[in-house]
Amino acid sequence: MLDKERIVETLAAEWDALENLLTGLTDAQWEKDTPLPGWRVHDVVAHLVGTELMLSGEPTPDTGQDVSSYPHVHNAIGARNEHYVQHFRAQPHEVLLTRFRDVTAARLVSLRAMSDEEFHAPATTPAGEATYARFMRIRVFDCWMHEQDIRDTVGLPGGEDGASAELSVDEITTALGFVVGKRGGAPDGSAITFELNGFRTVHVAVDGRAKVVDELPGEPTVRIALPLGVFTRLCGGRVDPATVLSAVSYDGDALLGERIATHLAFTI
Repeated sequence: MLDKERIVETLAAEWDALENLLTGLTDAQWEKDTPLPGWRVHDVVAHLVGTELMLSGEPTPDTGQDVSSYPHVHNAIGARNEHYVQHFRAQPHEVLLTRFRDVTAARLVSLRAMSDEEFHAPATTPAGEATYARFMRIRVFDCWMHEQDIRDTVGLPGGEDGASAELSVDEITTALGFVVGKRGGAPDGSAITFELNGFRTVHVAVDGRAKVVDELPGEPTVRIALPLGVFTRLCGGRVDPATVLSAVSYDGDALLGERIATHLAFTI
């Protein structure tokens, strides 16, 4: 069972990290385009604010725009996100930052007050039907990824270790069997090990279907070694794989390893 205190307090720390990062940005940095199509730094923050407002029970704003026609909007969740982005687009950066502080503070009070039963209750999440606890771990992952988006955009690296990164990799790992087996085309009987530069080792075995396992019975078909930041940006679809493959190495079946590495994206 997912640990409520760990998730909530990690989310609190991640919101603090985002606030500290955003507080130091110039107006020009707020206006920079991020790796996310159509979104500036300001728009990423609008998305974060909007999601927490939605989770607080506020209705999605009606912007009067056909956001579903935007090329980077692929589903209902994307459309909702874009309505918030458009709603906050004209607001001054400092006003949006205040909204971020206020809504995350209110959400933290609400999360800490929840009983374990409420926190682990069934819930609809971006990953399908799961629990509210899983949804909140996804919130850690989403916020941490967007912190990295902002850092990449403004040239301020950091935050690639600690609790937020740990929970984010936990969340990524839930999709890794599908990614390796379906997108990467790992054949039946193969085994893949990801070495994330000392941060974590993750094994995937393909036995009828690909799934993450605690250990392999023998040597992997291929061992893929890469920095954590490269791994998460590939999984998040933030970079063109061709631009970062020089940071990836393979021990074993290099053709399979490269096919998997270039098909890790499962979210954007």
